[in-house]
Amino acid sequence: MRYVDVHQAAADWDMSERRITMLCRDGKIKGAKKEGKHWMIPEHTRRPFDGRTKEAKEASSRQKEKKEKKMGKYFGTDGFRGKAGVVLTAEHAFRIGQFLGWYYSKERPAKIVIGKDTRRSSYMFENALSAGITSTGGFSYLLHVTTTPCVSYITRTEGFDCGIMISASHNPFYDNGIKLLNAEGEKMEDEVQDMVERYIDGELDEVEPATEEKIGQTIDFYSGRNRYIGYLTSIAPVSFINRSVALDCANGSAWSIGRAVFDALGAKNFVMNNTPDGVNINANAGSTHIEGLQKYVRENKVDVGFAFDGDADRCLAVDEYGDVVNGDMIMYICAKHLKSNGMLTNNTVVTTIMSNFGLYKAFDNAGIKYEKTAVGDRYVYENMKANNHMIGGEQSGHVIFRKYAHTGDGLLTAIMLMTVMVETQLPLSALASDVRMYPQVLKNVEVDDKEATLNDPAVKKSVDDTTAYLGNDGRVLLRASGTEPVLRVMSEASTYKDCEKCVDEIIDAMKASGHLIKVR
Repeated sequence: MRYVDVHQAAADWDMSERRITMLCRDGKIKGAKKEGKHWMIPEHTRRPFDGRTKEAKEASSRQKEKKEKKMGKYFGTDGFRGKAGVVLTAEHAFRIGQFLGWYYSKERPAKIVIGKDTRRSSYMFENALSAGITSTGGFSYLLHVTTTPCVSYITRTEGFDCGIMISASHNPFYDNGIKLLNAEGEKMEDEVQDMVERYIDGELDEVEPATEEKIGQTIDFYSGRNRYIGYLTSIAPVSFINRSVALDCANGSAWSIGRAVFDALGAKNFVMNNTPDGVNINANAGSTHIEGLQKYVRENKVDVGFAFDGDADRCLAVDEYGDVVNGDMIMYICAKHLKSNGMLTNNTVVTTIMSNFGLYKAFDNAGIKYEKTAVGDRYVYENMKANNHMIGGEQSGHVIFRKYAHTGDGLLTAIMLMTVMVETQLPLSALASDVRMYPQVLKNVEVDDKEATLNDPAVKKSVDDTTAYLGNDGRVLLRASGTEPVLRVMSEASTYKDCEKCVDEIIDAMKASGHLIKVR
């Protein structure tokens, strides 16, 4: 019998580790056993009834939601994002720059590096941020158009106090965002972002403008991009010569860096969607519109294709037949190769709860351990850092190789996957064939009260019943959205018919209990 630890059970069941430990100790979880100081639970065990009052559950849920969302008034889990000029304005950017320039200039002038994607509004926000930083004594270093992982790398290796990336990732051109990175190139601490928000709202008045010679400077730092390109090319242990590669740069941050990296590694490159005009970023291009790359690879008989998003922190691949190889498959391929070479630290990969059931089946067959976190690359990275794991990511293509980067890096992911292909002398289709992706159905359901619905006995019974129906051939997942009044009902099974059956049974239970408003 296969067992999972309390940490993984907590992610699967949406319960605290402390509560699960108490239930194990009290004999409430059948088959649980203690190994040393830790409890182990039989895999596929149903979520136990924890016996708490509704009020206690609601209080616990509020605490958990606050901890996991890590969202403020402006900054969410992936920065301050919204429609440029409406939700996110130049004034917001100026005040963010003002605060950071002041905050990091207490002992010496702050050093802050800024990168941006190709959106027209990115230039506006770059100027506003730089003006704010210099107005309070900081030095602003401009990388110009580059990728989020480039900003992360330069921040942590060049001694910057923090980094800023201007991008809304895969969103349309009219949206934009501001991501803050700490000195280690990781997502900024909540405490600092909270202070930034307070300053934006006028709740902090100690920020003082610089005058005379204390006014900061804006410095062109284009050379930082070249250092990042050199770093990426140094990672690949093999040449990609005689390999044909198609790169879909989404008319975004990777439009020039992508070709430069793969040219340096010797590949025969075919680059598409690399003519940004300020409004065509992600437009029928990149990882969110991968069908164009699929068609190109098939028609031109290319060995492999890679599609990036707007800021190139994610990557999806296309094999020689034009079939998509998603983030789950990429993690499996790379982890299996690392394991075969004795290089998979802790023999563990970190995923989110939304990774496909087929991935875990493949990991089991390969003897690779895994952990599950809440949805979001931030939580994946936090788990990796806390437990010294070296590979993790999401199905969407955010893959983190912590030995080399502190964030998802689409170009690095492509390099790692290409390296496996070259070293094994196998096509991507063969490498991905071990992973059978299970059909998945996901529906967003608007309800009157998320917590009450999750704890409704009839709804919980429907989850238990569908879980039992699928057995070891699938799973169901019911979780609350962190930003909307909806529950996400997901099922993975051997057939789409079974997926639909399970999802609809859970939704029917919500309707019968009076919680359902509508299915979106």
